[in-house]
Amino acid sequence: MDRISLAEAKAHLSELVDRVEAGDSIDITRRGKPVARLTTVAMSRKPIDSALLRSLTETMPPQDESAADLVRSMRDGDRY
Repeated sequence: MDRISLAEAKAHLSELVDRVEAGDSIDITRRGKPVARLTTVAMSRKPIDSALLRSLTETMPPQDESAADLVRSMRDGDRY
């Protein structure tokens, strides 16, 4: 965890936010004493609605070829 003065934090806020997004945690100090901390925000995850997922997958038509064959054909078709 890094420490940075308030004046420096104000001057470089965008860079600090980029670092925090990458996983760093930064303490902001005023007159040498820590007064705030920049950390990432924990994003809440929505629960999976298994009934909705099941109903969606049941309506999908069955595939004739494997995923590997489909990707291969897409890749080879773009080459030439």
